[in-house]
Amino acid sequence: MPIPATDASERLHGLDALRGGALLLGVVLHAALAYFPTPVWLVTDAATSPIAAVLFFAIHVFRMATFFLLAGLFAHLMLQRRGTAGFIRDRLLRIAGPLLAFWWPVLAAIVAVIVWNAWIQTGGQLPSEAPPGPAFTPDDFPLTHLWFLWVLLLFYAGLLLVRLPLSRWDRNGAWTRRGERLVGALIGPWGPIVLAVPLAVALYATPNWIVFFGIPTPDQALIPNRAALTGFGVAFGFGFLLARRREWLAAIATRWPLYLAVAATAITTALLLAGGPGPRLAPLTAPVAKATAAAVYALAVYASTFAAVALALRFAAGHSALRRYLADAAYWIYIVHLPLVMAGQVLVQGLAWPWWLKLGAVVAGAAGVALASYALLIRHGVMGRWLNGRRIPRRTGSADAADAPIVDSLRDRSAAPAVPLPGRR
Repeated sequence: MPIPATDASERLHGLDALRGGALLLGVVLHAALAYFPTPVWLVTDAATSPIAAVLFFAIHVFRMATFFLLAGLFAHLMLQRRGTAGFIRDRLLRIAGPLLAFWWPVLAAIVAVIVWNAWIQTGGQLPSEAPPGPAFTPDDFPLTHLWFLWVLLLFYAGLLLVRLPLSRWDRNGAWTRRGERLVGALIGPWGPIVLAVPLAVALYATPNWIVFFGIPTPDQALIPNRAALTGFGVAFGFGFLLARRREWLAAIATRWPLYLAVAATAITTALLLAGGPGPRLAPLTAPVAKATAAAVYALAVYASTFAAVALALRFAAGHSALRRYLADAAYWIYIVHLPLVMAGQVLVQGLAWPWWLKLGAVVAGAAGVALASYALLIRHGVMGRWLNGRRIPRRTGSADAADAPIVDSLRDRSAAPAVPLPGRR
């Protein structure tokens, strides 16, 4: 069947869905932490399974790298549409604003659930002295799960600092052409391997690195760790360059079987090196073993990111009202989900249910409450305009909904020629 051509200004529905899916998978990821065979989370449950650990591992490998690659890609498109001043105003409003507004109530809600759980576990009594809290210094600051907004702001600032002098020096476009040749080469089978090298070095250099948890989450300090800056920064930068030509996305989509096979192999190998389904939550000390694990895990990160992008472009390229609605809601759901997930874990921990039923109940309950609040309180009001870009009147439903909150518009208005995207209907 011939594949119709895709206009370069058409919305990339597959990437919109993938961005939303990456955020929504965070609900599943955090919910699974309570059911590990070895306690690792603020709320633990007697019902456990190594399958919960495997589920966490598989999601954690690709989720945030994929998100930052898309964030870089969409940052390029927004700069084209709005210019530097417009880009800065939008990011301050819709990234910095929600971080400042929601960080403190979310942190308070998380602390409240922790206290509630401690009260239950001690039979209705609380310790006379609370454990020491964070110092709220640059190297001890609880960003919670909203750390991604802070890191995004750092990447945006770095992007502008690099882009401004480069645009002045590169008057004849020589550096631009070199960058395009590099990205074109990385689209091929060697791309994930080349991109993995800096991350592998950073992971190996990370003291007390635990393979199972992959890229250390930069949620406890305002200064991100080197592995997170490297892994997510490479993804963000590659995504920014990837937006220059629509045909590169088409090439990625056609290679989805290759990327998926490499990703599955690398993820499985990395899991075995991390101790298997019953994870080894201790750092590797042998240099060769650590270097091998770092190389394999880094490859798994970028191969799975390429695979996720390719699958989204190949199989979710057409418009779907449901996917669009969930993509619009994903920002709000992710902001509020963590205390809801923890509360759900506390509510079901005393029930004699199997772990998978508890996990499903926690995910459904937290996502359901967050989605209901979005539909009733956010989507059609002032908050919806703030988070989604513009307020969506109730009479229009989800048609032509607001641009995605993190990425603004997914329409590429560059001069790149229109090319077909496989799987578009």
